[in-house]
Amino acid sequence: MAIKFQYNKTSLNEITKQLKVRTRALPTLKNKESALRLEVRKAKSRSDELERQLEASIKEYDGIAALWNEFEPGLISVKDIEVDTVKIAGVKIPELKGIDWEIRDFNAFSKPAWFADGVRILKKMAALGIESEIFAARSKILDFQRKKTTQKVNLYEKVQIPGYQEAILKIKRFMEDEENLSKAAQKIVKTRHETEEEESHD
Repeated sequence: MAIKFQYNKTSLNEITKQLKVRTRALPTLKNKESALRLEVRKAKSRSDELERQLEASIKEYDGIAALWNEFEPGLISVKDIEVDTVKIAGVKIPELKGIDWEIRDFNAFSKPAWFADGVRILKKMAALGIESEIFAARSKILDFQRKKTTQKVNLYEKVQIPGYQEAILKIKRFMEDEENLSKAAQKIVKTRHETEEEESHD
């Protein structure tokens, strides 16, 4: 990306201003990038951990799999998932606030004794699955923002800042050369005048 500029003072001032903006923003962007990188790792790790817990729960109740055939489908369902939005390193991400369950009434006397436990087990498993999904979503959002921030850091650091510095140097050199030429021209004119005056006195 070539920096567009003109060889004059206005352009020099504008480019100097742009350089200052980017030089000041760069450390903040780098901090944001580091913070996001860390948060991506944390969210991914938490999602994986919740998935492992869910798998462990499923294995734990594998032995009573035959009993689940007696369980009524639709006895328990998720009515609503309450999700809030929180900001981490300036990025909005979802946070699980609560799960609203719908549990159909059942006759504890006519149903097997383990039905109440079955409801509790299903609630626990579903909650683990939902929370794992929320953390996976957080990880994706944060990683997308981290990539965008990394691109901006690279753009500033590798392209724009060096580009602006080079443009400033070119403009300053040009203006110095122009000034030197102007001084040299003035000197020539002055010398010519002096010579002409001397000749007219002779």
